[in-house]
Formats: sequence, C-alpha cells, structure tokens
Amino acid sequence: MSTTDLLQLCRRLLDTDAVPVTWHPGHAGPQVLCASTAEHGEVIVKPHRSHKRHTQEVHAYRTWVRALGDRAPRLLAATDDPPAIVITALPGIPLSQRKLNPEAERDAYRQVGQLLRTLHDARPPRLEPDWTAWLAERAEYWLHQAGARITPSYRAEVRAHMRALQDLAPLPTVPCHLDFMPRNMIYDDGVVHLIDFEHSRYDLPARDLVRLATRVWPMRPDLRSSFLESYGLLTTADLEVVIHSRYLDELTRSLSGTTIPK
Repeated sequence: MSTTDLLQLCRRLLDTDAVPVTWHPGHAGPQVLCASTAEHGEVIVKPHRSHKRHTQEVHAYRTWVRALGDRAPRLLAATDDPPAIVITALPGIPLSQRKLNPEAERDAYRQVGQLLRTLHDARPPRLEPDWTAWLAERAEYWLHQAGARITPSYRAEVRAHMRALQDLAPLPTVPCHLDFMPRNMIYDDGVVHLIDFEHSRYDLPARDLVRLATRVWPMRPDLRSSFLESYGLLTTADLEVVIHSRYLDELTRSLSGTTIPK
C-alpha cells in the first residue's frame, strides 16, 4: 500500500482529519505510516502481508499485549479488508540503533527480561503434547524450501536436533512474541517498550530467547545476566529448546537471504 492509501485508511478508520507525519520502510515487510490525529496524537498505520499475520497481531493486541500496559502500543482500529491496524505511536528508537553505555544497556535488558516475563505470564500455560512435533514438521518444510542451498550434512544435523526437540515433549506453551529482537524494543529516555506482535502466538517460551541467545548474548554475557535477573532462571528444558530451536531459526534466516547454513 502507498502512503496515500495508508493515510486514507487512517482517515476512514480513525480520524477524517488525520495528516501524515512520516513513513517507515518496515522490517522485511510493507512500509508503515505515522500520522497525526486530533484525539490520539501520533498513530501508526500498519498493513499486513497476509491475513494470517493480521489475525495473529490483532488477537495479540486484544488479549495478552494488554498485560504490558503502557510498555506496548494500544490497538485503536483494525480492518480485514485490507488487512491492517492502527496503533498508538511510541516515542524513541529501536534498542538496536541506540548507543548506550554498558550500565544503561544492562538496565535496558533487565527491563526487556521483565517485559518478556510479563508477556509469557499474560495467559495460563497450555500443555501441548504435539507442539514439538509440529515444529519438526515446520523444519521439514523449510528444509524442502532451502533445497540445495544447504549441505546434506547440515540437513542431517537439523533433523537430529528436531528429533531431540521432539523427545522433550510434552512441553507447556505460553503467549510468545517470536520476533524478540532489539529492533522490536523501543528505547526512550531510559524506558523500553515492546512492538510488532504479528508473529505472536502460543509457543514454547524458550523460543523467544533463541535470537538473543545466538546473536546478542555470545558477545555480551553481561546482557544475558541482566535479562535473567528479571526474567528468571532458565530450566534444563528451556536451555535444550534454545539449543535445538536455533536450527529452525537458521533455516528461516537462510531463506530470507541473511545467511546460508553449511
């Protein structure tokens, strides 16, 4: 959708006098519009690439995101045709783009740990006997999509880890973010907020830790310690889920062109 389309959508759903402020290219998806409204101030108009992502994000905002209070945007309006939402805009910039001193970074990650703990506790856990089997099926799908871009030895390694993941079942699932990275953590004047819930669903809680554990914490173990101070200690099963699930994460990254596992 063009910025003109997004502005018209905002005027139809929320405020007939809304005016554009700026637009953002989005991460691996459609651009979003920041507009100014009389009642809600600046808002974000976000289109979705698919009805699935739209349904997931709307459901998340209407259920467990509320537990985060003012540390996440509020859903103001939603439409299925086209699939899009209007949410409150948050001040600040992504944590991934903010240059902080080490102590401020550690404080930010303590907040991040508390935000994720609050999200995971927003609804009762569900015991899902077949969830690890479903994840293994998804891995097979991505292996097929990857084709010759990965080696036979790596393919066998992925399958071995998926079998090990299935051996952990049954495991409880909770509300998860599933794109839990610094680019989706907005930092403003010492306060961290969480955004972008289009991947959110019930899943294994440790799956929200995979990207931090593989892309951030190896270089900054102090940030891992700060995160766990507020999130809580990880169980043996959590640690194993992180180890095995990283292979599924690597597969999806390989298809986006970020990296090719060997």
